[in-house]
Amino acid sequence: MTASKTKVDFWFDPSCPWAWMTSRWVDEVAQHRDLDVTWHIMSLAVLNENNHDIPESYKAFFPRALRYTRLVAAASELHGAEIVKPLYDALGTRIHPGGSTDSDEVIAGALAEVGLPADFAAYADSEEYDPQMRASHFDGIERVGQDVGTPVIAVNGVAFFGPVISPAPKGEMALTLWDGVVAAASFDGFFELKRSRTRDPIFD
Repeated sequence: MTASKTKVDFWFDPSCPWAWMTSRWVDEVAQHRDLDVTWHIMSLAVLNENNHDIPESYKAFFPRALRYTRLVAAASELHGAEIVKPLYDALGTRIHPGGSTDSDEVIAGALAEVGLPADFAAYADSEEYDPQMRASHFDGIERVGQDVGTPVIAVNGVAFFGPVISPAPKGEMALTLWDGVVAAASFDGFFELKRSRTRDPIFD
């Protein structure tokens, strides 16, 4: 990595629409800025496993979300970090703009797209790589604290929750936002900037 590259670490749960929006923005920025992005799995199910105040309707979503995180963790362990982003893209395209809630269908299509065998889907229901998945999750969360969610993004080692955006900006607006995040990350005493969300994720 050259000195001019900006080191970026991005933690995502494939099921999170807000992480998806932020990841699309990072992809846009990467076309115009010299970024070195590493993609990491995290888990909303793990994040909320000791939270007894969440609605039952939200809890019902976790088993499906956990299948995706386990699949990505297994792919990373068995096929290397380079498979993580393509698999995330393949899963997320089906889950978010595609609107599919059929995890079997999503997984089968994503595996075919990235060239993994159909029987790799078994890892979605396996705990074999849970230790690695949880380690990745806590690596991200411990950088920002327990009172956040996904995505977590670190810029040159300084981590934040978010940014939470909708829709994902493009062109100059994407770069303006990025430059602001980089500027915030450069100040050690910056911790929080927030307002209530007034719109749902807008998928292009």
